Parts: sequence; C-alpha cells; structure tokens
Amino acid sequence: MTWESGLRAEGKTFLVTGASAGIGYFVAEQLAATGATVVLGCRDAGKADLAVQAIRARVPDARLRCVRLDLADLTSLPATVDALGVDTLDAVVLNAGIALSGPDRRLSPQGHELIFATNHLGHFALVAQLAPILTATAGSRVVTVGSFAARSERLDLADLQSEHDYRPKSTYGRSKLAQMLFGFELDRRLRAQGAGVASIVAHPGGALDSLTPSRPPLFVRTTAQYLRGLPAAVVVQGKEAGARSIVRAVLDPGITGGQLWGPRVFRGTRGKPHLETPRAHMTDLDTAAELWTASAALTGVDPLLRPRALARF
Repeated sequence: MTWESGLRAEGKTFLVTGASAGIGYFVAEQLAATGATVVLGCRDAGKADLAVQAIRARVPDARLRCVRLDLADLTSLPATVDALGVDTLDAVVLNAGIALSGPDRRLSPQGHELIFATNHLGHFALVAQLAPILTATAGSRVVTVGSFAARSERLDLADLQSEHDYRPKSTYGRSKLAQMLFGFELDRRLRAQGAGVASIVAHPGGALDSLTPSRPPLFVRTTAQYLRGLPAAVVVQGKEAGARSIVRAVLDPGITGGQLWGPRVFRGTRGKPHLETPRAHMTDLDTAAELWTASAALTGVDPLLRPRALARF
C-alpha cells in the first residue's frame, strides 16, 4: 500500500494560493478529493468560479470556498484573512506566483518589484497574518512551493528587487529561491520557539501545459498540443503530476518540518514524490536571516510576531 491509500481529511481546512490555474488548481483538486474543505485564494473571481466548476465536475461532493487574494497588494491581506472566517487552518499552500516576459520592470501598489512582491513578499506577509490561526491549529503546516528555476539562481541581497539587474527569467528564479529560503528559515524559527507549526518546501519539477490533462471550462489541452509535448515526457511531466509533491507535503503524516519534497526522476524533473536534499544556497543561514530582516522591513510584518494592519502602506 502507498502512503495515500484511502487517505481522508474530513474536518480539515486547507488554503491554496493561486488555486485557479496550473499547479495550484491541481493541488486544490487533489486535496478536495480527500474530503477536506479547500479554500481557493485567487485574485480573479471569474477564474475562481471556473476552477470550482472544474473541481466539482471530478469531485461532486467537494467542499470548496473562495476568497479574493491579491498578494501583490499588501494592504489587502488582512481583509483576505478576515474573509476566511475560520479559527483553525490545517495548512496553507504558498503557491501563487507570476512570471513576466516583458523587458520592463513593473511595480506593485507599494512600489516593490512585481515578481518579487507577488511571489515572495506577499506570501511572507500572508503567513504573518495567518500566524494566529496556524498556531491555534494542532499539527498545522505551511507548504512553500519552490521551483526548479531556483537551482541555478543566487540571491543578491543588495538587489532583492532587481533594480540593477532586471531579467524576467532570472528575477522569477530569484523570487522562487527567496520563497524556498523563507520556507526553510521559517521552520528553523518555529522550532526555536517551540511552535507546533511545520514549514515544508516542495516543488513540482518540470511541469508543462502540453502534458497536463484538460479541466474544462478552466483549461482545455488540444491533441496537437499533447503531441507536440509528448517527446518531453521522457524528462518532464504535466501539472497534475507536478502537484503531487505539494499535496504529499500537505497530507503525509510522516513528513516533518524543514524537509524538501519533489519528483524522484531525472534529478527532480518528473516522477513520484520523494524526499530531496536541498542545495546549499537554498538553506544558507546567513542569507536566509538577512532575507527575513529585509522582508520584514519591506512588508511591515514579521510571521513570528503579532501581525500589524499594514496601515503604513
């Protein structure tokens, strides 16, 4: 028997950020199949509705809710957490993110570089707002979704917002590295405080739309797209398969904080979830500590201190 055989999660509540597309959608779908209540945190209400329709088509009795979540706008996060309307939260999956392709550097409403603001700073501040709920829930988890792109990047602490070196792909990779550094550092700090919250990092490997099954009305893959992507299936996989490492990090009772989970095959690009050894630059203590300090200064909150209302923005 596999770890997930017959696994049910009735009575538990999970929040998935960016649940209306890609990996986040499939994480929400797979969690919904366990009987848990899944809250879809989405910026676009229309896409959230489509995601709910797609999940219910496969999981008719799914327990689903939606909350509006705009990670780029820090001032909106307290209202998002209020809208959850829960006293306990068993896990939050920090998945949402953007990857821009244009050459122009864009800014968030608070004036932060948009990729870094959405992918890292927004999640850092969200965890701060969720902290009282997470700590009130026995065995709760924060699951940070990293990326294969973080392996080849290094964080420049003097240029966190890519003011001097803005290249969309590299900026995206650095933002994902920042997320992973935060995930590991969060677990170290939670342990030091004796908190009952575990912070786990997971990644989907190489996940292509062309290898991802259709989920109408949200996403439809054509036969032509599938055939074009089929040769790549030797080394990568679709987003449904990529979501499994994240789902396992949420559900598997044998997983502990501070671990990294990803696909097993080809150095983490495809296959069943397994425990990985993170690269040294993903867990560097000095870099993580400086990133934490900088993130707290930029967001006005600290995940391990009482959250403030972000009124200064």
